[in-house]
Amino acid sequence: MLDLVFLIPFFPLLGVVINTFLTRRFSEKIVGGLGSAMIGLSFVFTCGAFFEMLGMAPEARRYELELFSWIAAGKFEAAAAFLIDPLSLVMMLVVTGVSFLIHIYSVGYMHGDKGFRRYFVYLNLFVFFMLLLVMGNNFLLMFVGWEGVGLCSYLLIGFWYTEDAKATAGKKAFIVNRIGDFGFLIAIFLIWTTFGTVQFSKLIPM
Repeated sequence: MLDLVFLIPFFPLLGVVINTFLTRRFSEKIVGGLGSAMIGLSFVFTCGAFFEMLGMAPEARRYELELFSWIAAGKFEAAAAFLIDPLSLVMMLVVTGVSFLIHIYSVGYMHGDKGFRRYFVYLNLFVFFMLLLVMGNNFLLMFVGWEGVGLCSYLLIGFWYTEDAKATAGKKAFIVNRIGDFGFLIAIFLIWTTFGTVQFSKLIPM
């Protein structure tokens, strides 16, 4: 199952694509059921990876999967890759498990809302970026996940943007997150200039 961990963030992204382009005339049950099912699949695959790693020797509980070389500019390199270890798996279980329950609850909570489909697109996208945040094997991919989570938080907090209070709350959340971004980017730059890498597995032995 560890060989298939790339599917864990892929399922929510697939839900985003399908509900964005293919379900405009579908019922709420199909839209909500599809969005929830994608997160449910991610949770099932995460459970499979968790139990597979649980059966491994403690010193062997680390798995890296590189999808492709993402950035290569001079001495700077960053791959689109995942690092799976006990800590990341626990976080993946929390993200997918809690998100699945939220999706199920939201089917009833959002019933009849004209933004029903848009809400599930945002929710699936939020889970996708959260998984990138906890699964990435380097600080740059982690930063992309962080940025995506910040964007989706803004979209969800300000979901009913026609109401001034909620639109303002969404803007405040977005601005506050940008302050954190600045510190995050400085930290990534300092780590790279000091150690010559932003990859976790290379930094840990240092």
